[in-house]
Order: sequence, then C-alpha cells, then structure tokens
Amino acid sequence: MAAELRPLPRTPGHRVLARWLLGAEWRSHRARALVAIATIALGVALGYAVQLINSAAFNEFSAATRSLSGQADLQIRGAQPFIDESIYPRLANRPGVALASPVLTFDVTVPGQRDALPVLGIDVFKASRITPDLLGVPSPDQPLDTLSPDAVFLSTAAQQWLNVKTGDRLTLRSGTSNVQLRIAGGLGRTRPGQRLAVMDIAAAQWRFGKIGKLSRVDVQLERGIDRERFRRDLQARLGNAWVVAETRDTESRTDRLSRAYRINMNVLALVALFTGAFLVFSTQALSVVRRRSQFAMLRVLGLTRAQLLRQILLEGALLGVLGSLCGLVLGYAMASGALRFFGSDLGGGYFPGVQPRVGFEPLASAVFLLLGIAVSVLGSIAPAIDAARARPAAALKAGAEEGALARLATPWPALACLAIAGVLTRLPPWFDTPIAGYLAVALLLVGGIALMPRVTALIFGATSRVRGARGGAGATGTLAIARLANAPGQASIAMGGVLSSFALIVAMAIMVASFRVSVDAWVTHLLSADLYVRVASGGNSSDSGGLQPGEQKRIAAVAGIRSAAFARITHLTLDPARPDVALLAREIDAADPGANLQMTGAVLSPAALHAGEIPVWVSEAMVDLYGYRLGQRVRLPLGAPGQVFVVAGVWRDYARQSGAIQMRLADYRRLTGDTTATDVAVTVAQGTRVERVIDGLRALPFGASLELSQPGDIRARTLVIFDRSFAVTYLLEAVAIVIGLFGVAATFSAQTLARAREFGMLRHVGVTRIQILAILASEGGLLTACGIALGFALGFAISLILVFVVNPQSFHWSMSLHVPWLVLGTVALVMLILSCSTAVVAGRGAVSVDAVRAVKEDW
Repeated sequence: MAAELRPLPRTPGHRVLARWLLGAEWRSHRARALVAIATIALGVALGYAVQLINSAAFNEFSAATRSLSGQADLQIRGAQPFIDESIYPRLANRPGVALASPVLTFDVTVPGQRDALPVLGIDVFKASRITPDLLGVPSPDQPLDTLSPDAVFLSTAAQQWLNVKTGDRLTLRSGTSNVQLRIAGGLGRTRPGQRLAVMDIAAAQWRFGKIGKLSRVDVQLERGIDRERFRRDLQARLGNAWVVAETRDTESRTDRLSRAYRINMNVLALVALFTGAFLVFSTQALSVVRRRSQFAMLRVLGLTRAQLLRQILLEGALLGVLGSLCGLVLGYAMASGALRFFGSDLGGGYFPGVQPRVGFEPLASAVFLLLGIAVSVLGSIAPAIDAARARPAAALKAGAEEGALARLATPWPALACLAIAGVLTRLPPWFDTPIAGYLAVALLLVGGIALMPRVTALIFGATSRVRGARGGAGATGTLAIARLANAPGQASIAMGGVLSSFALIVAMAIMVASFRVSVDAWVTHLLSADLYVRVASGGNSSDSGGLQPGEQKRIAAVAGIRSAAFARITHLTLDPARPDVALLAREIDAADPGANLQMTGAVLSPAALHAGEIPVWVSEAMVDLYGYRLGQRVRLPLGAPGQVFVVAGVWRDYARQSGAIQMRLADYRRLTGDTTATDVAVTVAQGTRVERVIDGLRALPFGASLELSQPGDIRARTLVIFDRSFAVTYLLEAVAIVIGLFGVAATFSAQTLARAREFGMLRHVGVTRIQILAILASEGGLLTACGIALGFALGFAISLILVFVVNPQSFHWSMSLHVPWLVLGTVALVMLILSCSTAVVAGRGAVSVDAVRAVKEDW
C-alpha cells in the first residue's frame, strides 16, 4: 500500500496524465474555456492595438519633425515665435560653425479649408546641404523658380489636400491679407501625409509681412567640435531669451506633450484585460470546486501537491497563451484597420498631418504576450493553491466543495492592499507619470475583490440571522439566503464579478462626467461676452498674423458694439525640453481677475506689487511643471532682461496642458512693441441684436478673414471636441462593461450547473422546479444587488483617485466631482436583470436532470 502512495514520478506517463486532464476539461467545458480565451484575447488585442497606433503615430510624427531639421547639429531659436535676422551672420561667422541656414516657418490660412498650411522659408543654397529633402523641384524650363518671389512648392500631401497641381494659382491668407502665389512644383521628399509649403526665405518674409524675422537658424558644426560643450557655451553667451537645442529635443518635447495621453490610453485598454483576469479566476475557481473530488482521488493515487499545483497553473497558462496569441493577431488587425480608416488620431489631436503605417514591434508583442499569460496564471494561483492544500480524505466526501476557497476569506492581504493603495495616493508622479496613482487603483481593485468572501459571509450571515429571528420567512427566500450565508466562498466569486465590473464602470463614468461638467462650467465662465472674433487661422494664430491697430479701430467702431476687448495670443519657450507655454495678453482687472478667469484660490492684490513689477496669472500646469507659486517673482523672456514678473494668481485651464500665462494687454504691448491682436471679445449694446453686429463685421473690407462665434456655438464645439477626444475612452469602457457582464453571466451559469446534486436533493425533499428557479433568481438578485452596492463604493473610491490624483498628475489640471446617477442607475438595472435572467436560464438545465440521477454520485 505504501508503494501505491508514493508520488508519481515525472515520466512520460505523467505527461500523458497531464494531457488527459487538459483534454478532458477542454472537451467537457469547451464553451467556458473559449469564453476565457476570448476575454484574454480581447484584452490583449485592445492594449496591443492602442500601443501600435500610438507608437506608429509618434514615430511617424517624429520622423516628419526630423525631416524638417535635416542634418543640423543644433537649432538656435528665440523664446518667442520669431527672432531678429541679425542673429544669423553672428552665428554663421562664429568659430566652430561649418554652416548656418536661416529658416522662417509659420502657419497660414487657406480660404475654404479648416486646417492651416505650414509654410517653410529657406535659403536654398544653405538648405541644400542641411535639408536637401525640402528643396523645391522646379520644372526644367524654369530652374530659377526656387528664388522667385511668387513661387511656392507643395508636398504631395498638400497638393492632394488642396486639389491643385503645378502651374495653378494658390491663395494664402496672412492675417487679414490675401497672398497670391504660383505653384512651381513639388518637394524633393517628404513623409506620407506631411502637408508643407516651401518657398524662398526672402520671398516669404516679403509676401507675408515678416521682413527681418526668422524662426530659427540651423547650424552644422565643424568636425571635431564637442557639440554639447559648444551648445552650453553658446547658450550662456546668448542668454535666456534664446534657445540652443539639439534636433532630438523636438522629439522630447513631442514625447512629453503626448506621453500622458498615450499612457492613459494604454492603461484604459488594459482595463479589459483586468476583467479578463477575473474571468479566468472565476473559471479556474469553479473548475477546481467542480473537480475537487477528482483531484482528491489523484492525490490518493500518488499525485503530489506540487504536481497538482503545476497542472492547474498549466491549464491557466494555456488559456493565456492561446488568448494572447489570438489577441496579438486581432490587435494587429485592429491597429491596421484603425490607421487605414480613421487615421492616427485616437481623439487627442497630438499627431496631426501624419499617415503612419502599423509595423510589427517585437518588444511590444513579447510584452503583451507575457502580460496575457501572466494575467491568466495570476488568475489561477488562488484556485491552484486551494486545490493543492485540500486534504484528500475530506475532499472525497460529498459536499466538501462548499468549503473550497475558504482560505480566501482571510481579510489581512486585502486590508494590506487597501492600506498600501492609500499610501500610494499621497506620492508624487514618477517621471511625470502618475505611476503610484495607477498602482493605487490596481491595489484598490484587488483589495476590494479579495474582501468579498469575508464581506459576503458577514452580510448574508447577518441577513440570515435577522430573518430567522423574525420568523415567518418564505421557504424560497430562506433557502436562497442560507445558501449564500453558508457558502460565502462560491458566492463571493459571483459577486466579485459583479463588483469588479460595476466598480470600473462607476469609476470611469464618474471621471468622464466630472471632467465634462468641469469643462462645461469652465467654458461658460470664460464666455462672458456676446460675440467672439478672431483672425481665421486654422492653426497658430500668433504665426498667421493678426489685426493691425487700424483694423482694431474699425471693429470697435461697428454699429451696435458697446465694447471690444482685444487679446493677443502667442507662445514662449521656457524650457527647451518641454513644449511651449501659451502667452495670453488680454484686458484683465488686476483687482478682480476672477471676472475673466476661473481662479483656483486666493489672488494677489495690486497693492502687494513693488514698483516696476508686472502681475501675471498662471494656469495650474505652470504650478506643477515649473513650480510657480502665488506671490513668486519670476523671469520671463519678455522685455528687458531684468524685468520682474509676479505670480498674482492661479487659474484653471483645460485647453493647454503644457501651461499658460495671462497678462494685461497693456503690459504686453509696452514690453514687446507688438500692437496686433488675434482675438476680440465683443459686448453688444443693449437692445442691439447680435446678428446685426455680425452683418456689420462681415461688411468690413477684411470681414471675410474673420471667424465669428457666439458663446453657445463655442460651448457646443468644445463639448463636441471633448466627446470626440473621449470617443475611444467610451469604446474601451463599453468593451470592459461587455466583458464584465459576460463574465458575470458565465459565472452564474457555471455555478448553477455545478449544483445539480444540490437541486436533486431539494427535489427529493419536496421543493418544486419552479421554487428552485425562484431560489436561483433570488440568489442572483441578492448577489448582484450586493455586488452593485459594494461596487459603487469601491468605484467611487477609485474615481476619487482618478479625479484628484491621476488626472492632475497626468494633465496638470483639477476638476470638480460629479456623479452621473442616471447612467449608473441604468447600468445597475441592466446588470441586475441580466444576472437574474442568467441564473434562471442556467437553472432550467440543472433542474431538468432527473432527481435520482442528480444525486447518484452523492457518496
């Protein structure tokens, strides 16, 4: 007998046994395995597709940016959009410089088009050695068109966009003036989808009113020059008003600008994989419970705990391998289709004007393959350990499955997860990314789900005692509650599926609703005028020119206008490694800036300023990215080098996550000498219709170049842009909801079918089939209602992390909390109906089995 109980050796026979067990489980419950595989596949596919799309878009955008820099070692530009061209000869004659190429770049408006067209002015003789791909290709009979003042060369994408060809006339708009140009040819080589117009730099300066201005100077250094040392010395000599950067700094700026968006999209896509992990857990847990006596028999026959543990983990890993491989194929197909039919923009607008192609990424593929397998194995660990620890003698007895997974009721690991999650919410971002916040969300989910066995036992145990004390309870309700109170481990599996699904739904819904309501309130606060006017640009209005002083006077003199508040929008470079900061100069009352801006706290009184100091109001992003604080004295690349600016307040800005600074228009004009304006807020005289003012503005000589918008239209467009930006978020959330609901249905179905012996015994003692179905419906309703209640609490806690930790650390803005009760109530009702219906439908199959046959194995 002792020989029979020795552990089974790791022989070919043992491998055959493992294959038999796998095959038997697959054949007996193929549908359940397919559901788990499909869930893992969908989770991996979503994450992999988002990664491929973002990676392809970023790489293509970076390649397009590099093509504009060519072979330059350094780029010298100003902290403001344009610099004086006198810097060019100084750089060209500087020791160590082999070649300097002046560049003028700006956006122009194309009448009839919504998007802007980038224009690049170059010195063809210098650019031929640094950026040869950007040289125009003139026709053979007009080789000097590259120097012609009316010639422009368009990239292939720009020609297709504008539906023009060589020899056609093209009208471009700079500010309020139209510029007529002749299309002289195409460009040497540009990236697919890259819209670009190139012309001689002198012609660009003259035709577009930028005489004496440059955007940057590209520099090639002599051989043997230490580039980093040269850069530091030149930066120190030029001062903070200038930026000496390497071409790779532009990619770093783009990476910083879109990193938070890309990471958030990937994390959101992996939510589906998390719900898949729980589905694998429920599948494996129910499988272990169902096969508990089989495993006990194998243990008696010599199978060791380690061998049984490996067997169950192998089953989970196999689900992960199959699901991950299918997910990689599906994800690649999804990414290819999305790039082909919808482009590279997943709603964030970070990669305009590129046409990337998805490519196979070995590292990303390996990561998502291993991630899918790891998720499946993690979902199998708890059931595997429980099966391995079970005592064979007890597990062989009928009814022993009710004690399965009892060890999961231990609350301490769950409480530890919750405590660690609380600590992580207090940590700052790591590498400008809310990694601690994401970990806190994950631990909160894991801890909340891990508490379910204990919570289930407490809730239904108390309910059972209360009903027993009152007496007179119906048999159906009593049996349903008794089952839930006495088998909390299995009940918690079903309720955990409801909780995880609904918690994620609640968290995402509250986060999106809070963001949307906050944006709506922010826009409504800012739009205090009756009409808003701006120079039609389609791009960066500061680059496209603006309203001249004479034009501003004509606008203010239009009949029906009580007041016209002009503004100038431009940008500054405060850190070469970060994206530019927006600078908004407008009419602001320093004593009451909250009349124009949505302030987040106290403001600095004008009396607190020293003589010569200029107040500025910064967005929340400036606090996070640059450390600005109320009352702090800072230096900005405006005016004289010694000019002092004082942070007079912090305001909320949902439009510019890289930071924005507001200052009084009079201060801006005095410091820069720039008297143009890009935006106008018009207040209509009392009793005058807005439509009449609009007609008056349209009748101006430059009226065709103005964009006129009423506050309601701007608010509507803002919310449309918001919804478009979150369209993928809504889709991924919907997929996670579907997976979660499907997992709940599968769990209820599996548990119901596994209880055929229990139903047979109830039939023997006189319970009818209708009553059993009523018991199942009651159990499903009670579990789902409890899961929804606890899921709301857990989801609300997660939403607090998303709203007050993840979003501020990712995008550097705050928001108010808003709960979409109607949406959550609707989803809760759907889940309740689905759970009850699934329990009843699955129960029909279980109670249809003959009562005697159902209990014949009850030995």
